[in-house]
Amino acid sequence: MTMIILVWRNILHRKTLSLLTVFSVGITAALVVFLLLCSAGLERGAEKGYGPFEVTIGAKGSPSQLALNTYYHVGAPTGNVPFALLDEIRQEESVDSAYAMTTGDNYNGYPIVGIDAGYFATRYGADTKLAQGRMYWKLGDAIVGSHIADSLGLHVGDKFQGAHGLVKEAAEAEEHEDGQDEDEHHSFSYTVVGILPPLMTSDDRAVFTTMDYAWAVHESESAEQKEITSILVKPKSLLGAQAIKTKYGQLSNIQAIYTSKSVAEVVNVVDQGAQALSVVTGICIILAASAILLSLVAAVNERKKDVALLRLIGKSRTFIWSSLIGEGLLLTIIGLASGMAVGHIGGHLSREAVFEWTGLQLQAWQFLPGEWLLVLGTLCIGLVASAGPALQAYRVDPLQLFKS
Repeated sequence: MTMIILVWRNILHRKTLSLLTVFSVGITAALVVFLLLCSAGLERGAEKGYGPFEVTIGAKGSPSQLALNTYYHVGAPTGNVPFALLDEIRQEESVDSAYAMTTGDNYNGYPIVGIDAGYFATRYGADTKLAQGRMYWKLGDAIVGSHIADSLGLHVGDKFQGAHGLVKEAAEAEEHEDGQDEDEHHSFSYTVVGILPPLMTSDDRAVFTTMDYAWAVHESESAEQKEITSILVKPKSLLGAQAIKTKYGQLSNIQAIYTSKSVAEVVNVVDQGAQALSVVTGICIILAASAILLSLVAAVNERKKDVALLRLIGKSRTFIWSSLIGEGLLLTIIGLASGMAVGHIGGHLSREAVFEWTGLQLQAWQFLPGEWLLVLGTLCIGLVASAGPALQAYRVDPLQLFKS
């Protein structure tokens, strides 16, 4: 009987205990893989989230709130700034390009963002093409992100009305309190003229239209009344970014932030929260190692006479030791492979829901660098957990066992 056949028959002989061991290892591996997918999605989102716009200008308030609202369409804006500020910034020698953004309305819970169409070429490259239709150029035209088009079944030519507020439920509540606001929004209709390709950023779940939509909806016609939510600035150099931030950060009721710094602060906060999940993962790893250990200890206690018989017919201690090590490693490998598969399948099946609620893009079926550490770490844990019971079997004296 070869060692592989012996190991496999021993596993099948204790089906329940073997399945529990595989299950504990698999659950741990699946959890780690899912956390790795979320972490990778967070890093990609932070890296691609703001593109080349190193400086962001908006109303006084939290820098993180300004960055999240402007680039990730999360939370409420810090306030509004005068539209005239945009022309002043564009005249700066250190500015390569600048775009004003207006927000405050939503369609089915998705934010409606007003911004110049040139924003897409600056952020994603001049060769970026729409998946369908054309770019907007007049009031009432709108293009929608790929996620919205898929979720709501929107097509080129469809019409819809927006609602005030950034969240659907809040918008409905506010509209019931203010009938006039409801009439204003329902009298303004948008037409879908294009659908964006998957951009793998939060822009996939936003509606884009001309910057003046907010003024038309809220009847702000005079130059003094025209306000914008924020200004996205692409500087010509890092020194230029510093000059812009210093100059406009000193204005009354205006803040200028380094976008990358504000996004990094948010990522650090999220990482601190992820450390709490690491504790749970660590507990799962300990439980998985314990399951392997208990499984093999039970195997040794059950098969002491079998081990003695194998020794008497000529099998070496090394053979016995190796068979138990192999049993532990085989259970570990089966659980590891199953868990990694479940982790990626879960990431694939939940990607839409995760993106809907968090904005994280989960790219399953890509082997992440951290998974190599998962494989090596799990195999090491399986080997260490198997070593004790295997050593116990290795030391069995067959003659003394039969005499007893």
